[in-house]
Parts: sequence; C-alpha cells; structure tokens
Amino acid sequence: MQFKDYYAVMEVARDATQAQIKQAYRRLARKYHPDVSKEKDAEKHFKELGEAYEVLKDAEKRAAYDQLGTGHRAGEEFRRPSDWDTGYEYRGDGASPDDFFESLFGRRYQEADERGSRDHHAKVQVDLDAALNGGARSFTLRMPEHDAKGRLVTRERVLNVKVPRGVRAGQQIRLAGQGAPARGRRPAGDLYLEVSFEPHPLYRVEENDLYLDLPVAPWEAALGATVRVPTPEGSVDLRLPADSQSGGKLRLKGRGLPCSPPGDLYVVLKVVLPRADTDAAKAAWQALAEALPFDPRSALGA
Repeated sequence: MQFKDYYAVMEVARDATQAQIKQAYRRLARKYHPDVSKEKDAEKHFKELGEAYEVLKDAEKRAAYDQLGTGHRAGEEFRRPSDWDTGYEYRGDGASPDDFFESLFGRRYQEADERGSRDHHAKVQVDLDAALNGGARSFTLRMPEHDAKGRLVTRERVLNVKVPRGVRAGQQIRLAGQGAPARGRRPAGDLYLEVSFEPHPLYRVEENDLYLDLPVAPWEAALGATVRVPTPEGSVDLRLPADSQSGGKLRLKGRGLPCSPPGDLYVVLKVVLPRADTDAAKAAWQALAEALPFDPRSALGA
C-alpha cells in the first residue's frame, strides 16, 4: 500500500488552518468536478480530493493522519505501525474512502453523540493473571487532547484500571468520562478498553477455556500413568488412561477462566520421544521395534 500525501492533494501546507483547507477544497472541487472539468483524469483527482478533505477537515482524523504520516513520502510503501491505535480508535461511517483511507481508519470513527461528546475505544493487553484473579493494571495510552492552539493532538496518558476477575478476550472495560472532552460544558465521552491477553508460557485462551500442552513419555501414554499437572489454582494429579494418543484431550472442569459460566482447562497430550543419542538408547529402541512391530502408515494404503 502506498502512502498518500493529503496535504499535497489539497495543495496546502501541513500547518494550514481549517479555513484554508476548506477554501482549497472548494477551489479544487470546481476545478476537477467530473461534470464540468476538462482536466485530464478529473474524476480520479476529484475522488482523491474528496478523500483528502474527509480526513483533513476533521481535527481528530487529521491528528491521527499526521501521527501516521511522519517520515513517509507520497508513493512510498506505507506500513501502519502495529500499535498505532493503542490509546484510541475511530468508529463510524465516513464518506466512501478507498483502500488507503480505510486501512488507516476503517470504520473506526464515531461522530459526536447527542450529548456532544466522543467515546473512544482502545485495545489493551492484560496478563492472564489479571483475568484469573482480577486486580489493578497500569496502561499507557495515546489519547487525543487539545493543544494551546485548539488543535487536537495525541498525547500519552497513564491510566490505572481495575481489571475484573473473569474478563474475557474481546470484552470491554468502560471508563466513564475518560473519553474525549465534549463541547462547552457537556460531559466528556467514555473510554472503552477492549481486552486481549498477553501470551502465557503455559496456557492458551479460547473463549472461557484454557488449554495446556502436556508432554508425556511414550510409556506413560501407552500404559497409563498419574502425572502432576499445573493449573491456575495449583498443581493437581491427573490420571492418563492407557493407550492415550498424542493430541488427545483431558478436561478439568471449572478450571478455566472464572467467568459465568466458568471455563474448563483442557490438557492436550503431546507424546515426547526420548532421543536415541547413545548406544544404550539405540539398543532399547531396536529391542522395542522387534518386540512391537507395527506399521504407523497402514491407513495410507501405500
């Protein structure tokens, strides 16, 4: 995706006032309107002009565009930073933006509601322990604020948030009055934090459930065994049935996320083979091969 310089499209400086941007749009719209223009590629220019104006006329969109556009030139390959929207995101329907505009904002812009305030939505990552036990966490977000000239810019803001026990990925934590400031004396909007989980060294999270990969020896899987298994509430003894196969699942009911209803913990068996890296180990594997001949590929019919 190539970066588009909306200021160049509008033929204005990057520090142009909103009045100058509006004047430029009116002038260029008359010049490139497909119904009257005789300019080459007028329809294309008119579309690009409308796209640029849709962003630059709005102080909040413009602030985000300025943040993203730093260091890019028109026509260069553009890659949006993975965390560019950490702190806020825009929601709602704009004009009909093309792929570049949609890749920046998509449906992320929410117009002022009937109270005249703006709600904001941020994505935050929490550690799994916060979901299992609850507790306060600190997040540094980029939030929109008005600078001394009244322009909307983004600044870092530290929030201390109480993460509720049992929160799930995709759920939102609402912080009343922590969104963008409203016009006049109306109340500020709300801030909604959408939760995702940081990678955990042991557990994977799927909705309410946790998954744990459990390494087992071939003889434990074949003969059955009682093994010690970690859970969020402490280690427990788990009985492996005989003839267990790699990939098999054993469920520990109610030991997943403590939400309503509580999730389960699924133990996924992973048979781990000892290395044949000594003469004794090679002899043991050879003896097993002779004692238990079988074809693991018989189902392939080859």
